[in-house]
Amino acid sequence: MAASGRWWDEEDGRWLPAGEAHAWEQGMNQTVCGLSLHRSQLFRFPGVEWTDALPESGGAADAIRRVCPRCAAAGRRGPDARRGWVRKNPRP
Repeated sequence: MAASGRWWDEEDGRWLPAGEAHAWEQGMNQTVCGLSLHRSQLFRFPGVEWTDALPESGGAADAIRRVCPRCAAAGRRGPDARRGWVRKNPRP
């Protein structure tokens, strides 16, 4: 994940996201919603999962003020994520 700010967690001894959170995949130079990491001055957090950044999860989301709605719509990945649209009865 990527965020507009960061804060130091003394218990874990690492930087955690703050401000506005965006979904980011390692190896990419942009967020899921298309923002450039460099131009938007976003910090990368490869050790923080997207699900940990959501405010309802607690944990690493203590200082996150806003979650990007476009990233939230596209960033639902993992075991509890809903599958995308699937045609059940295709036309012949």
